[in-house]
Amino acid sequence: MSIRSAAIGLSLLAAMPARADSNADLIGLINAYRAAPGECAGRQARPAPPLAPSKALSAIRIGTGTILQAALEDAGYVSRRAEAITVSGPSDPREVMELIERRYCASLLSPQFTEAGVRRDGGEWQLVLAQPIPKVVLPDWPVAGRTMLGAVNAARAVARSCGEEDFPPAPALSWNQALGEAAQAHSRVMARTKRLTHQEPDGSQVGERASRAGYRWLRIGENIASGQPTPEEAVASWLTSPGHCANIMSAGFTEMGAGYAINPDKRLGTVYWTQVFGMPR
Repeated sequence: MSIRSAAIGLSLLAAMPARADSNADLIGLINAYRAAPGECAGRQARPAPPLAPSKALSAIRIGTGTILQAALEDAGYVSRRAEAITVSGPSDPREVMELIERRYCASLLSPQFTEAGVRRDGGEWQLVLAQPIPKVVLPDWPVAGRTMLGAVNAARAVARSCGEEDFPPAPALSWNQALGEAAQAHSRVMARTKRLTHQEPDGSQVGERASRAGYRWLRIGENIASGQPTPEEAVASWLTSPGHCANIMSAGFTEMGAGYAINPDKRLGTVYWTQVFGMPR
């Protein structure tokens, strides 16, 4: 018998047609193990929630040279993380479980995986464990932008350290529609080009874009991010980065606008966020 495992980005072997009974049986055994795991790698393991069966994961064919992430994306399955394990030789799910439990207990028990799919072709078995990225559902950009403003003002209300620089509490920012429109336009460009960048293809930077939107400024700043599904999570990510955090906490800014756009790739749907800070003339 042989088994092999690979995480996203590695090549995997074996292509196996699905068998619903094998899928359910093996996933059932894995879930029983997750509920009462015993030891893993010499330590008492913690129970984990059950895995949900996924038809999309069961339908994936992984052959020689296949990249797991590419196979997932081709199937329309967008994952935060995934791992595939292949087994050759066992005749039933219990034999498979005996093999993978010994060598891959950490993967089988990981609470980061929430779904699983199984394919079988005779004695060839393929198990894919994954955590899907939920489909992004956001309100219109002005609503999301004002939600982001609320998160920023909550952050400014308390003193914090941004890297090695300490900031006292700062006054709340006001919403500015022109800055919001500049932010939204830049998010659309990033989503269309699938590039996280402060410079647009025409060479413009945030100051030029704010001026084009009709904002007369003395001071201007910009934070950008991608991948976070909510405004609050985007702000939380910026607060962990000294430069972005400093923009959020700066008392030199009095107004803000923000927006988002989602790239046109329906399978990926990455969210691009922009917030623009300003002090008017």
